[in-house]
Amino acid sequence: MKKVNESGELRPEYKREDLGQGIRGKYYDSYQKGTNLVLINPEVAKVFPTEAAVNEALMSLIKVAQKSTGLTSLSIGRAKKLRAG
Repeated sequence: MKKVNESGELRPEYKREDLGQGIRGKYYDSYQKGTNLVLINPEVAKVFPTEAAVNEALMSLIKVAQKSTGLTSLSIGRAKKLRAG
């Protein structure tokens, strides 16, 4: 039976056998999928408590930004032609 450190302090030294048996490739599949983990401030988390709320707010911000700049794929393509010519 393993001893449990009741004080919650770290031991000065650990042995490999204390850590248990490792499993090769345990996180390989999830690593391959990737992640978009973003840390937000606690103040922001209070306003947007769920993932859906954050995504909805960001998508509306993107739409507002796109409308306010007035750039479309057509105007961007025209600007490239003017610079090239």
